[in-house]
Amino acid sequence: MNTNDVKDWSNLCAQTMIKREPNLDTGKWRYEDGLMLDGMYDVFRRTGNTKYFDYISHNLDRFIGEDGSIKGYNPEEEQLDHINNGKAILNAFEVTRKSKYKKAATMLFDQLKSQPRTENGVFWHKKIYPNQVWLDGVYMGDVFYARYQKMFDIDDFMEDAAEQVILAYQLTKDDNIGLCYHAFDGNKQMIWANKENGHSPHFWTRSIGWFVMAMVDILDYLPSSLPQRKQIISILQEQLNLLRLYSDTKTKLWYQVTDEGDQPLNYLESSGTLMILNAIAKSIRKGYLVKQEWAGFLTKSFQNALSHFISIDAQGYVNVHKIVYVSGLGGADNRDGSFEYYMSEPIVTNDHKGIGPFLMLANEMQDFN
Repeated sequence: MNTNDVKDWSNLCAQTMIKREPNLDTGKWRYEDGLMLDGMYDVFRRTGNTKYFDYISHNLDRFIGEDGSIKGYNPEEEQLDHINNGKAILNAFEVTRKSKYKKAATMLFDQLKSQPRTENGVFWHKKIYPNQVWLDGVYMGDVFYARYQKMFDIDDFMEDAAEQVILAYQLTKDDNIGLCYHAFDGNKQMIWANKENGHSPHFWTRSIGWFVMAMVDILDYLPSSLPQRKQIISILQEQLNLLRLYSDTKTKLWYQVTDEGDQPLNYLESSGTLMILNAIAKSIRKGYLVKQEWAGFLTKSFQNALSHFISIDAQGYVNVHKIVYVSGLGGADNRDGSFEYYMSEPIVTNDHKGIGPFLMLANEMQDFN
């Protein structure tokens, strides 16, 4: 199949996942699997194709017991990454109303209620990373935090969910450029941390992608009367406008290290690019961005993303290329956050951190005109 002949990339990619990866059970409760299942759910909601929801529930049920227990999940690790799949659980509950899904989601919500925080109240990224705030964590934890409350008519912590976004932005924002750094160390002691402000050394595109997707998603659940809602919209608009300036001049895509596209070895990276484009597309649909000011940019970027990152193989399967496998900070490997470090991580194909946002973006673009 020629890529120019594809009329609905989201359907083709969803069908690919069902055939290529029918079972996701690796024994690990992985946030990227939840990201991909959320993309599948977006396509299900638009198309009504029940095969897509069956795929979601089948794979969730390989982890979730009838008592709501989750295989591979340990709340004592206090990882925000482990909260992300809660959104897929809430999707399943929304359709089926099965109590096991509510029980599992409640267990994740309970983790957030006791999650350790920095001195100004932002969730630690993980227990093993004390006083650290990572942009990734805003997507992993805060969207679920707000959605759970809206779904079950709780408003005790809704303001806190909004403040998590705003405070993470304030802690990671660069005062000169305006973009947000990958992470912040409140102790200012990590190998990667600036000793004056606690920032990591570079802007990592996927972390910013997580952040802008988090903002556009959490707005679905924050009450219109909440004062912080307007502030989050303003931050979202600011970050997307800045990202537009830092996109590659020719392709309108983004590099692995966001602001250093002219550096040798830096490369156009798919997962972060697809996340940013998804946030732009949804922001246009929701009215946070003016369509006539963004439509041309988005259309060109999407077409270039297809040509640079997407292929169809002999089996008719969609493949997403040029995904950085992981980029972290600290840990056992003492990842220092240097430019050289970000260039050293493996580049892979069809990791769910790329498949998920491609499903979401392609779904948004299907009705974009």
